[in-house]
Amino acid sequence: MAGLFFDEYHEGQEFQHELRRTVSEADNTMFSLMSMNPQPLHIDAHFAEQTEWGQRLFNSMFTFAILVGLSVQDTTLGTLVGNLGFTDVVFPNPVFHGDTLRAETTVTMLRESRSKPDRGIVEFEHRCYKQDGTLVAKCKRTSLLYKKPQGDA
Repeated sequence: MAGLFFDEYHEGQEFQHELRRTVSEADNTMFSLMSMNPQPLHIDAHFAEQTEWGQRLFNSMFTFAILVGLSVQDTTLGTLVGNLGFTDVVFPNPVFHGDTLRAETTVTMLRESRSKPDRGIVEFEHRCYKQDGTLVAKCKRTSLLYKKPQGDA
């Protein structure tokens, strides 16, 4: 697995995630409707043209999911027990159809599990940027990860 075990992290560790994702109108419409979000800013072109944005906004919940998803291969793929929570989620700038998203991650905190000696807790700060370098999303993610199995080098 590509993910890192708890003991392979250190505070301040940085990741520039290689995967990128260009978002489309179909993505936006499908996610908005599948998640029961009828917000016309996402699904009604005529309505959105009358707003300050002049066009539909890409659904921020999907932006959030893509941000976390872009980080998984380099961080928690195969080593995650579970996500414990997300905090400080912000969307400082909009995403539109056709934008390409990329992500960066910093490890901000580590601690051993108090109840499970084979696990530890890692806090990540994930940041999402579009193609011109504009920050479009940021969050903190707290994850419970396995430690490297004993006997593995």
